[in-house]
Amino acid sequence: MHPEARAIVEALGLKPHPEGGFYRETFRASAQVQSPLHGGARNASTAIYFLLPAGTFSALHRILGSDEVWHFYAGDPLELYLLETAAARSIRLGPHLASGDVPQAVVPAGVLQAATPLGPRYSLCGCTVAPGFDFADFDLPTRDDLLRLFPAHRMLIERFTRK
Repeated sequence: MHPEARAIVEALGLKPHPEGGFYRETFRASAQVQSPLHGGARNASTAIYFLLPAGTFSALHRILGSDEVWHFYAGDPLELYLLETAAARSIRLGPHLASGDVPQAVVPAGVLQAATPLGPRYSLCGCTVAPGFDFADFDLPTRDDLLRLFPAHRMLIERFTRK
């Protein structure tokens, strides 16, 4: 891991995330919302820091019933991949707006997503989820399951899943 990335992990108290990278929850709204998609109450919103070191990736996953907003903070640009039904697309988050980077992107509820840093150091982002994140709504499908559902996207699936 790049020394800058290691320093950020330590300074922010980040821990490993099941999808890859490192995170720490920084906000959980005290307000509750009733969500039929979640079968009950959820916190209105949550936020995390999320760091991906160079050479790593956030595996294809989805958050059921909640939208997620990615915010770019520092480091190298990040490529965010979205896999919806039969279509795949990517969004480049980063500081270079004149080159097409954006500082923020939305992943709609239930859409598969993966991410990877595009440079030699790290990407530090934040993710805000509404209704708030709960691991009960986190889905990390297997490579085999994704290949059965999306055979036309074999290269993307093999790149962003673990064996």
